[in-house]
Amino acid sequence: MSVSLSRRQILLGAAALSVLPNVALAKDAIFTARRGRLPVGDHFAIRGYDPVAYFDGAAMAGDDAITAEWNGVLWSFSSEANRARFIAEPEAFAPQYGGYCAWAVAQGYTAPIDPEAWRVVDNRLYLNANRSVQQRWEADIPGFIARANENWPGVLN
Repeated sequence: MSVSLSRRQILLGAAALSVLPNVALAKDAIFTARRGRLPVGDHFAIRGYDPVAYFDGAAMAGDDAITAEWNGVLWSFSSEANRARFIAEPEAFAPQYGGYCAWAVAQGYTAPIDPEAWRVVDNRLYLNANRSVQQRWEADIPGFIARANENWPGVLN
């Protein structure tokens, strides 16, 4: 049986495939990515940003020389002090939903994050895919957190 695709179908298929790099395909419990989208280098949790710095009010990239492994993932920190705080209480600083986009988890799927799109709510770190998604999430933070809590960790399957 032969299948014939129209030019439009081929273009639509190619367009759909072009967005796949923006979707988290891995279903690991913690979102990791190479720092700065470079094709080489270590994979860091939350794109190499310091999870502790968010609780001090800033999104800060970590230093490749200041790291710790927790839950089988490499975490990066902007200072030795932040590293020590994380090691003492990793659950207090690790982002919710494994660092995947909080809004996406509320919708029933996982998506990568932009570490600059974040919010600490009730002493918990939530990350979003980008600032536009973050604006949607901020329209009903309690509702989206409740839905994401119901979906997590089932979205990893």
